[in-house]
Amino acid sequence: MTLARLAARHGVATAYSPSEGVTVPVPDATVVAVLGALGVDATTPEAVTAALDAADRADRERLLPPTLVLRRGESPLHPPGESPTHPPGDLPPGTLLRVTTEDGAVVTGQDWERLPLGVHTVEAQAPDGRTATSTLIVSPARVPGPEHRAYGLLVQLYSLLSHRSWGMGDLGDLRELVTWAGRVHGAGFVQVNPLHAGVPGAPSDPSPYRPSSRRFPDPVHLRIEEIPEYALVGPEHREELDRILAEAAELRERVLGKGAAIDRDAVWELKRRALELVVESVELGPGRRADFHDFLAARGRALEDHATYQALAERHGHHWREWPEELREPRAAEAAVCDDPALATRVDFHCRLAWLTDRQLAAAAEAAREAGMEVGIVHDLAVGVHPEGSDAWAQQEAFAAGMSVGAPPDAFNSRGQDWGLPPWRPDALAASGYAPYRGLLQELLRHAGALRIDHVMGLFRLWWVPEGHEPTQGTYVRYDAEAMLAVLVLEAHRAGALVIGEDLGTVEPGVREELARSGVFGTSVLWFERDWAGTGRPLPPAEWRAECVATATTHDLPPTAARLSGDHVTLRHRLGLLAGDLERERATDRADTAEWLGMFQRLGLLPEGPGDEESEIRAVHRFLLGTPARMVGVWLPDAVGDRRPQNLPGTWDEYPNWRLPLAAPDGQPLTLERLAASPRAHALLRELHARTAAGARTAPPDARPV
Repeated sequence: MTLARLAARHGVATAYSPSEGVTVPVPDATVVAVLGALGVDATTPEAVTAALDAADRADRERLLPPTLVLRRGESPLHPPGESPTHPPGDLPPGTLLRVTTEDGAVVTGQDWERLPLGVHTVEAQAPDGRTATSTLIVSPARVPGPEHRAYGLLVQLYSLLSHRSWGMGDLGDLRELVTWAGRVHGAGFVQVNPLHAGVPGAPSDPSPYRPSSRRFPDPVHLRIEEIPEYALVGPEHREELDRILAEAAELRERVLGKGAAIDRDAVWELKRRALELVVESVELGPGRRADFHDFLAARGRALEDHATYQALAERHGHHWREWPEELREPRAAEAAVCDDPALATRVDFHCRLAWLTDRQLAAAAEAAREAGMEVGIVHDLAVGVHPEGSDAWAQQEAFAAGMSVGAPPDAFNSRGQDWGLPPWRPDALAASGYAPYRGLLQELLRHAGALRIDHVMGLFRLWWVPEGHEPTQGTYVRYDAEAMLAVLVLEAHRAGALVIGEDLGTVEPGVREELARSGVFGTSVLWFERDWAGTGRPLPPAEWRAECVATATTHDLPPTAARLSGDHVTLRHRLGLLAGDLERERATDRADTAEWLGMFQRLGLLPEGPGDEESEIRAVHRFLLGTPARMVGVWLPDAVGDRRPQNLPGTWDEYPNWRLPLAAPDGQPLTLERLAASPRAHALLRELHARTAAGARTAPPDARPV
């Protein structure tokens, strides 16, 4: 019981419920290991008692918690129950409070309603001489929502190649896509996969959900020819640049013409060579240089650390825990860079790449606005980072050493999951005023009309797996969701952006309600929307939630054509991923599909009748438009009948995850140009545009109006 009390003090679960009415105890060894990662010694009964005593003593002596939260129109969230016009906590009578706002203004006394939105500093001085300093986050109550209903496209950017791509889709392709989708088809948004910086070195991890840094984008997405200095490369380097362009054309042809998988490492090798020629041979003009220096000043130490990591990884490999000891800590490494001109040059090079990528992201966002998109580009925030990457090196104090994020056992995976991502320490976040989290959101929201948060439940709790343990031997660690949401709402408000939470899978009670209260949209996928508490049948359109992005599928699920045809079952069987008998799985899948098609027919959404794939896919999207969902997403492969999933969970070398170009039903790659000319894509998007623009309803009269 003493260990359980200590664990509860630090948000560490000693039991969890995989399903209603079932409770599974967490091994004591797991609890001890997780507490250790939080800096709490629980290795012996005496240590546990001492840790509890220390926690009790700290509570008695504490004037303020490290971070306080105020939501406009609500009470302070720490501690609960206080009025926004009174200071938080049980402060001794006579305690003086002083708030310095982020703009430098000073507010004294207890007039909390005068405080502007932002991140401020609170200082308290008690009559007995004790003092305390805390971060105060003042945020709106809710994230802004869209003014009108919108539909949009969901795309993995690397998969969308044009005739100008260098073997994978890039930011030039994104700009063309949003312009076409917005101007021709009235799309309100385009959602892309995470564009975070990948771990350097080859072979790299192709997954965009295990990046080196979530804060900075990857220059592999650059359209090289659209860098202004590219056109200024002199004749002495033009021949080498032409050779690189020829190699890029060959790489593109291997993917588009010969069916090869996308080779991110080969693409980056070519782009790196080209970028070095451009950066080293062409000086920035005065205006461009001023813009670059402003970018450096605004990004500050965070960018310097990221660029330093990139430069050191080139020399020593990306496993920073194996670097020379004096380089394993950012401030020490900074001194080493100052003493090494060659290294300093590479740091500057990587800073330049971050700036160039940022500017092309800005151009894509501006193209979306000019195309009339109400929302614009929806960027994606991965749930974590690679343990050997830039963020883990630069923010070592913020990550829990020896821990990995994953998922507990469930009905779909009895062994649980270990994603290999180090979790943030909730205590370190609070102590820093959530600075790493704030900085991350600010960067991602710079050019985003909306931000999708992968596994948004991680704002509330994450499944920690101690190093060397099986995923079944992990436990949940709770985060301060009120503070995490307040920071998210504040930064989204400042950016004028929407927030979409990926809330699929196991979601603890109350989480979706709390997200909705904060204005965070959810994610609703057709095949999962059933009356699970009752009949188990497909959920009628009127019963869907409004504050969500409704879609037919995601990057981790089969495309709709594969779902309707049953091809996804055949693929999983071929790769040995089916848990049961093939024919039984096929029969279950056919019955599931038939239920949905039957509902479409009853609702008049499939007048052509079942059997025609294109008609069935249009019926799926008519159904989505018949729900109250404020945003409807079209998985881009569904527009052309692509049958291949971009990612097949449970596979590694057996399947080319994250490396497939957009393709036609026969598997032949489709370029961006062929997509724009596709009669099949035009037919689907034209109907979506017409129904969205007219505010038409395709559901029966009992459906709720949007």
